[in-house]
Amino acid sequence: MIIRLVSILIGYLFGLFQTAYIYGKYKGIDIRKVGSGNAGTTNALRAFGTGVGVLVFAGDCAKCLLAVLAVRAAAGAMVPDLRYLAGTYAAVGCILGHNFPFYMNFKGGKGIACTAGLIVTYPLPMVIIELALFFGPFFLTHYVSLGSLLINLGLIVGTVICGQNGFLPLKASQLPELYILIVLIAALAFYQHRENIKRLLTGTERKTYLSKKHKQ
Repeated sequence: MIIRLVSILIGYLFGLFQTAYIYGKYKGIDIRKVGSGNAGTTNALRAFGTGVGVLVFAGDCAKCLLAVLAVRAAAGAMVPDLRYLAGTYAAVGCILGHNFPFYMNFKGGKGIACTAGLIVTYPLPMVIIELALFFGPFFLTHYVSLGSLLINLGLIVGTVICGQNGFLPLKASQLPELYILIVLIAALAFYQHRENIKRLLTGTERKTYLSKKHKQ
């Protein structure tokens, strides 16, 4: 239990590096007071442009990836059997730190870029499928939220498929715990997108474009 709690805490500390918020402060703007008020990639893209949006995504993705890899390395030296699970707990912590940073009154982002940082540690075929699940719907509809929700569903399905077919370095007895963690990550993403889901259902969700000529 201790290794799990420590992994979450380490991940949370990584998650506190709020790329969009830090960039906004550098520019004299509080990202939480513009656009949707969300301290994440999409709002940064709308507020500062595509280049900054990519930068924010890369920063938030990288912090989760680094948290996962750091915890896996540390756990591998101390409790090798828990190495993979510990890394996933770190991802959970990082997403929590990103979504609910204490120094921002617990108002951060929605955790999708952080989740991407976890996804890139999976087998390459799953990473490619996840990319397709996001960019396919996005380029067809220009709804970031739709792609974000789909990659979380894909993460659940992909994790189960990889786990049941031995593509992940876990014991069979550890798989249920991993599945629970992934479902919790996806459930949190859906909760964070609850207003987006309402707008998607009513056709009022705002579209996001990468080129300036299409921006609203």
